[in-house]
Amino acid sequence: MASGGGGAPERRYELVVFGASGFTGQFVVEEVARVAAGGELHGGLRWAVAGRRREKLQAVMERAAERLGKPALGAEVGVLLCDVGDAASLAAMAKQTRLVLNCVGPYRFFGEPVVQACVENGASCIDISGEPQFLESMYMKYNKAAAEKGVYIIGSCGFDTIPADMGVLFTRDKLKGTLTAVESFLTVKSGPEGSCVHDGTWKSAVYGLADQDNLRKLRKQIGYTPVPVVGAKLKARGFVFYNQEFKQYSIRFLGSDASVVKRSQRYLHTELKETPVQYGAYMNIGGFGSVIKLMFAGLLFLLLVKFSFTRKLLTKYPEFFSAGHFTKKGPTQKQMDRTSFTMTFFGEGYSEGQDPQHGKPNLKICTEVKGPEPGYVATPIAMVQAAVCLLEDAAALPKQGGVYSPGAAFSKTNLIDRLNKQGVEFSVISKPEV
Repeated sequence: MASGGGGAPERRYELVVFGASGFTGQFVVEEVARVAAGGELHGGLRWAVAGRRREKLQAVMERAAERLGKPALGAEVGVLLCDVGDAASLAAMAKQTRLVLNCVGPYRFFGEPVVQACVENGASCIDISGEPQFLESMYMKYNKAAAEKGVYIIGSCGFDTIPADMGVLFTRDKLKGTLTAVESFLTVKSGPEGSCVHDGTWKSAVYGLADQDNLRKLRKQIGYTPVPVVGAKLKARGFVFYNQEFKQYSIRFLGSDASVVKRSQRYLHTELKETPVQYGAYMNIGGFGSVIKLMFAGLLFLLLVKFSFTRKLLTKYPEFFSAGHFTKKGPTQKQMDRTSFTMTFFGEGYSEGQDPQHGKPNLKICTEVKGPEPGYVATPIAMVQAAVCLLEDAAALPKQGGVYSPGAAFSKTNLIDRLNKQGVEFSVISKPEV
């Protein structure tokens, strides 16, 4: 493999998993080990795990080996001791690798030192943040420096937001004409044991909702160019509505999907002169009973995040306040094995030769992205395949380094093909004609 940055000396590792012994990090380690053993990469993979405690890192490597049915992950996997509060240790890690997979969240508290160390020391970095404020402030602060260093900082490379961001691009590429608008609907299915999420995600949500005003200020500061509306304007739906397609209730999806897709579309429009696609993100929640429960929980949550004292309670007792949906232990293996997601995309556009600036859309398309449990199975797959793309499809990445969303970074790479092979599957459901 070529080394990063022109005639730079070869780095010791191609990638390092930072936060390898954290709840999500352990699954990312397992996925990297699987890919390294699978021989998809030219010339093998030199990689390392990084974190604060050697014993914990060893334990994670042993668990990964056991799950892959191997006696051990060989001596070829390095171990780096490194703490997010110790800038020198982060710099030492970044100097040794071409790419850091950062699994240490909430990113609003712990993300920036890692980005800074990577940019300053010429390493690329990807994370799995679903926190728009972190993602967009990194763009504002580091885009220019990353471009000068020729490194790629790519946020939200997990379930937030690769299925949505790449799903919109997939839908666009499959429509024979010009795609102008897409809505996506997420359905999560779980087995009799239900599903649950580790409390790291809960914390990110608590602090994210508490900080909405600062996100608005940040966007003003960045001064984004508005993305032009091409084709019929996509109507925003109410917060809760009955969905005829699925015969159940849906709500607006509160994750980072819509904000990340918008950044990708802005980049593809301004830099590559592609037609921007309007996007709305929704989630199916079930029958009327689910709506009542959700409204009650949502109002309580919005009230409690407003005050620092109640925010502390929310983060201290996630299980109590989320009725068991978020726990400090995270999901059991059984819960993960029986959970899956489907994201369905309904797109509309104009057939070849039709001017999208005039008249109504005359083409529709339906596509979907299906995958395993979103948080700890699909997320590591998405993150590791994004890493493989960064290392292997370098010629297809944007010409210049910088801070990118997944759609902007990977639109010309083989990421969708790679994901399809790993069980996060993109497919066309229906292509009605004009």
